[in-house]
Amino acid sequence: MTIREVMEIVDGKVLVGADRLDERVDTACGSDLMSDVLAFVKEKAVLITGLINPHVLRTSEMLDITCIVFSRGKMPSEEMLEMAEEIGITVISSPLTTYTACGELYVHGLPGTKRKTGVTEGV
Repeated sequence: MTIREVMEIVDGKVLVGADRLDERVDTACGSDLMSDVLAFVKEKAVLITGLINPHVLRTSEMLDITCIVFSRGKMPSEEMLEMAEEIGITVISSPLTTYTACGELYVHGLPGTKRKTGVTEGV
């Protein structure tokens, strides 16, 4: 799925990264807990969150997250948007709740991560 498709599915507005809408994403994660994001997210992922602070961007940068969707119409500060642009992360604001945005993306074929990253099947 592309970031453009994510934007359309969550009825979102692109705040940063309009030039990266055709990049692919492979999975999604919805969480306000960055410790959970660190445990479950793989690269080329979409993070759906209602948390608005720079820690979200730092965590996303560490994990090579491609796109952040801020749910419930939340708008990050100008400083956060500048930081997102510098590190190359597309930022979208969606009027949907985190739960609904995740559900819509899943129904449209974007899977989540079922297990902690680094856990081998059958172990």
